[in-house]
Amino acid sequence: QKTLRLIILPLVAFSAGSLLGGAFFHMLPAAVVEIGTGLSVYVWLLAGFSVFFALEQFLHWHHCHRESAACKSPTTYLILLADAAHNFIGGISVAGAFLIDIRLGIMTWLAAAAHEVPQELGDFAVLIHGGWEKKNALAFNFLSALTFPLGGLVAFVASRHLDVRFLLPFAAGNFLYIGASDLVPEVNRHHSLRISLLHFSSFAAGILLLLAMRLSLHHAH
Repeated sequence: QKTLRLIILPLVAFSAGSLLGGAFFHMLPAAVVEIGTGLSVYVWLLAGFSVFFALEQFLHWHHCHRESAACKSPTTYLILLADAAHNFIGGISVAGAFLIDIRLGIMTWLAAAAHEVPQELGDFAVLIHGGWEKKNALAFNFLSALTFPLGGLVAFVASRHLDVRFLLPFAAGNFLYIGASDLVPEVNRHHSLRISLLHFSSFAAGILLLLAMRLSLHHAH
């Protein structure tokens, strides 16, 4: 418990960096490749941001009207929803790559797995910080990951008839909202220079790790 208290906010900062890095370095470039550079990409990006803004307003309202002292932070529900959407897209992407070429599918799956490690670690920290018990945080994080095989099944069965490319910029907008609006302010409340530097370093580490993954994947292609 003592160790968890020491690392929880740096992990939240790391999660903020990895969410923003995932949106800017992975999801948006993929959306541009799939949809093009037209206005629709940015409309869906802002739609994803705005929907989560409206959803959080509702969750805050619902949260304030409950009397239980054990209420969980609304941010935790948002991050589970965003992660579920992201995993669904990941499942579609990996399955689509396998349908094209098995070698491409294996490489896409390895990239998705490497991307998930820092993100899920950060998500777990956000759930714990938001009032979840460790067992429940792990269980619901696992449940949100089950949309990955669901996305794979959708891609396999209905990829020729269902256009889900808009989900890429939409989910990127979800990630931008959570990272910038919820997580950055959460770790930006401390006035100690040492703690502020620690949090910024953790935030930068999340961004740089996702950038390094993007660059390594680009070179691999």
